[in-house]
Amino acid sequence: MSERVVYSTDPDWGAPGTPRQSEPILLRFQRGAKGSGVTRVERVVMHPTLKEKLLAKLKKQLGCGGTLKDGAFEFQGDHRDKLERLLTAEGCRVKRAGG
Repeated sequence: MSERVVYSTDPDWGAPGTPRQSEPILLRFQRGAKGSGVTRVERVVMHPTLKEKLLAKLKKQLGCGGTLKDGAFEFQGDHRDKLERLLTAEGCRVKRAGG
């Protein structure tokens, strides 16, 4: 599934620093069969290139590995507390899902 924008009438769409979240970002922690688990950040609404930049920034601040899968961020390990603080500082509303 491609998130490529072909045309938008909103001149500020995707501009840095403009929150466009109609619903809060979800933070989840999923533990797999082995390993320490994955923290998922879902429902992030922004341009794909800005998602890549935000991913790099968050990985650096968390000191862990991470990737974009199906439009959601995945970080290695349990980083819910720190991600909640970082995303709130970016101006996003954050909701924790699960434990």
